[in-house]
Amino acid sequence: MTVSNAIVIGAGIGGLAAAAALARRGMAVTLLEQAPVVSEVGAGLQISPNGMAVLRAMGLEAKLKERSAVRGQAVVLNDYKAGRQVARLDLMRGQADYPYMFVHRADLIDVLFGAAKRGNVSVELGAQVEKVVPGGPPTLLLADHARRRAELIVDAGGIHSKTRATLNGDDAAQFSGQVAWRALIPNRFDHPAEAHVTMGPGRHLVSYPLRGGKLINLVAVEERDTWAPEGWSIADNPANLRRAFGAFGGRAADMIAAVDHCTLWGLHHHPVASVWQQNGVALLGDAAHPTLPFLAQGANMALEDAWVLASCVLNQPIDQALRRYQSIREARVRRVIKTAAGNAARYHLHPGMTRTAAHLGLRLASRLAPGAMIGAFNWLYHHDVTTP
Repeated sequence: MTVSNAIVIGAGIGGLAAAAALARRGMAVTLLEQAPVVSEVGAGLQISPNGMAVLRAMGLEAKLKERSAVRGQAVVLNDYKAGRQVARLDLMRGQADYPYMFVHRADLIDVLFGAAKRGNVSVELGAQVEKVVPGGPPTLLLADHARRRAELIVDAGGIHSKTRATLNGDDAAQFSGQVAWRALIPNRFDHPAEAHVTMGPGRHLVSYPLRGGKLINLVAVEERDTWAPEGWSIADNPANLRRAFGAFGGRAADMIAAVDHCTLWGLHHHPVASVWQQNGVALLGDAAHPTLPFLAQGANMALEDAWVLASCVLNQPIDQALRRYQSIREARVRRVIKTAAGNAARYHLHPGMTRTAAHLGLRLASRLAPGAMIGAFNWLYHHDVTTP
């Protein structure tokens, strides 16, 4: 093994997965997290088959199911007025090897944290990283002025990663003109084990069940001119959500009416980093390639990154390994990001001939060629980074 020790920055999904994956390969790993505890806000995730392939290879699929993760049966597209179904993508068709799961984010964090602890990862909380310096070996500076060195430093600290800025310069992020509310509500609405996308003019609502169907995760996206800050945990008044989605009917309206706590998240475009690695330092997940949440792939891409990075550094010189890591991952994540950005426009069509024709086309394809509809995502869901 060429690399024997590593430091991972950030105890989110990508950081925990990377720490656990590196430790599984025999490395001594230290995980640094600036928060005083490893935890996560209440929110849901969709772990598609490509992400489940990584969790299964890490021996974590059963543990995730023990947390009452819900196996998704379909993605259903609905019209906003009365919730009429437009199209249905059958997730069970051709996806039997790896399931599509709806997971509470806190449950996945806990499962990955358990894997890291079983791998003897050393976890240091309240450790705020001020600077990472590539080199042989790379070093990092903490807020308390302590310095750390390791043969490999992985920054999975998200879109505000200081290492990203060190390797690429300042981030030219731009407000996307869209905001997202997030909320969890009790499942009093008989929501099936499906992800529902309710499409309206300039906005859409995503809903799916969590924790054995006891909860429903809601993500409501609206186009707007008014800028909103970026961050998942900024509280907002549910009345603002209800006002923005006042034209929605059917189950969507009932679910929105049940929201008593929500957060507001300003969606921003961040460029994919040109440089992911340099002299023993690597970026992972959102630190390298932030994506908008319109394809449900942020967590899945972080899981894929973690597995590929750990595999690359196993038996190769560090600089060669990290170059290979970026070369394997970059084209795929760029395609995911481009596809995600396109989904928003398709969900938000305004009344008129374009919307009518688009929805008619979806209805016909769903009825006459259901296999082709889900097959269009084979490039995404059938991709398995754990197989040679």
